[in-house]
Amino acid sequence: MQEEKVADKIKEVVEEDVWGTIQDFLSYEIIEFGDKEHLVKITPWAIIAVVLAFLLATFVLKWIRVFFTRKMDTQDTNKFISVFKFIKYITYVVVIFVVLSVSGINITPFLAASAALLVGLGLALQELFQDVIGGVFIIIDKSLLVGDIIEVDGKVGRIIDIKLRTTRAITRDDKIIIIPNHKFITETIYNYTQNHRTTRELVRVGVAYGSDTKLVEKLLIQSVHEQRGVLKSPKPFVLFEDFGDSALVFSVLFFLNDSFADPRIKSEIRFRIDNLFRENKISIPFPQRDVHIFNNTLDSNNQNSDNLSVD
Repeated sequence: MQEEKVADKIKEVVEEDVWGTIQDFLSYEIIEFGDKEHLVKITPWAIIAVVLAFLLATFVLKWIRVFFTRKMDTQDTNKFISVFKFIKYITYVVVIFVVLSVSGINITPFLAASAALLVGLGLALQELFQDVIGGVFIIIDKSLLVGDIIEVDGKVGRIIDIKLRTTRAITRDDKIIIIPNHKFITETIYNYTQNHRTTRELVRVGVAYGSDTKLVEKLLIQSVHEQRGVLKSPKPFVLFEDFGDSALVFSVLFFLNDSFADPRIKSEIRFRIDNLFRENKISIPFPQRDVHIFNNTLDSNNQNSDNLSVD
């Protein structure tokens, strides 16, 4: 009987003193602001709930990311992670507001302030949002891939990294250009390798009138056949483009697997064309212009002299 009384007393002390103290601590108002209708009270319980919810959301999101990327290759995994980061931030914001609401905190002032803040941010960070949306579209529709060779603003580069806001490319001068993603959805971008890696290039040259055109064709084909990096199939070919003002205009067309090295290959082909033309007495003419000068003053003086003689 005595033991039961002691147990009841201990239980009563625990419930009233210990648990009561914990409840008082958790419900203690750390911060209070706002009027009666929009009163906001921040308590330790709300803070602990937000932290626990944040940790739980982080664990669940990480598990979801691992689940969806377990069978993806490295390239697709990086793209998925870029989009998933955007989803993760939105999830955190939603979780925090839900937990605050469940904890009994009036979140109406937060929502009102957030709406006004988002309007201001939307106007100030318009291009940033365009970049993010552009990044999402690039990753989803795969219009741009790592390794693609593109031309933007007159510069040619190879894509080395695609992020949610920007895309990085390395130029032929070994310089990095950082491209905002909104350019890919608002401007025309040349993608040299979107359909396949093979691209067709050309070198144009003019020869003097009277040159043996069949010999010129043969020498041009020979110049690219000997060039390292030019594909044997599809076969190179020559076009007789035009009868120019000072020259017969030819172009030799060929195919490459690496258009990023295009300037170097074209330069070597031009050197070879010059050597072959010199060996075979084919001349590359200078631009020529015929200038006709009419001396109207002299003609006028002669006419006046004739008139005076008649008089």
